[in-house]
Amino acid sequence: MIEPVFKIISVERNDNSIVTLLQVDAASDIFKGHFPDQPVVPGACMLQTVKEILEDNFNAPLKLAKADNIKFLNMVTPDTTGLAMKINYQLLDNYIKVVAELTGEAVVFMKLQASFVKI
Repeated sequence: MIEPVFKIISVERNDNSIVTLLQVDAASDIFKGHFPDQPVVPGACMLQTVKEILEDNFNAPLKLAKADNIKFLNMVTPDTTGLAMKINYQLLDNYIKVVAELTGEAVVFMKLQASFVKI
């Protein structure tokens, strides 16, 4: 099993929002295959981090139901610092509507609009 790429430094919860400060685990095995000569955090790991933060917040397993919009705008490398995952959410009938953004030091790395369902 591969260890998570991000370490959680802190979590701040407010009404319908979560801000999580993250640190890249530069020793993660994921960088051995993605890519050895120029390591970057895979987009799937960023998406998985959103899911895990939400699961922790709602204390329930979730499944990505629909990804309306995902944009990977800049690469996150093992030496990237000052990362924050900002998640705004709405609880609707059977799903959680999410707008998330991974940022760091005035750079936007990922933007996501999606819906998750409890499983």
